[in-house]
Amino acid sequence: MNIGDKIPEILGKDQDGKAVKASDFAGKKLALYFYPKDSTPGCTSEACNLRDNYQALMARGIEVIGVSVDSEQSHKKFIAKNELPFRLIADTEKTLVQAFGVWGEKSMYGRKYMGTFRTTFIIDEEGKVERIIGPKEIKVKDHANQITSNI
Repeated sequence: MNIGDKIPEILGKDQDGKAVKASDFAGKKLALYFYPKDSTPGCTSEACNLRDNYQALMARGIEVIGVSVDSEQSHKKFIAKNELPFRLIADTEKTLVQAFGVWGEKSMYGRKYMGTFRTTFIIDEEGKVERIIGPKEIKVKDHANQITSNI
C-alpha cells in the first residue's frame, strides 16, 4: 500500500466479530495502526498513548483503528485491561497485514520469524492513503502527536 492508494472496502472483523469497512469512515480521516502483539510492552505503550489522546484525535476528525494478527478474544482482553476506546481488527488470516505490506521477516536476538511491522497509515476522507508512518519512525509513547502532525 502506497500513498494515494485506495484501501480495501472490507478491512476485517473487530474484537466483537463485527465487520469493519472503509465506507464506515467516509468523510473522516482514519489512523489505521498495525502493531505486532496485544499486551506486549511497546504495543501497550502505543495503545495507551492513543487512548489518552483519543478525544483530541476525534476532535480533529481522526478515527483510530488498531490491527494485529491476534484473535478477537485476545483483543477483548487487551481492550478491557487497558480501557481502550477504539476498535481492534483481529487479522488472524493475515489478509490485511499482507494487503498493506506490513507482514514480513523480522529478527530479534539473532532469531528470525514472521511478524507485523509497526506501521500507521493515515487514510483521507475518500479512503486513500495520505501518509505512512513507518516502523523506524514510530515513537510508541508519543504516537498520537505523530498522527496529528501535518494534519
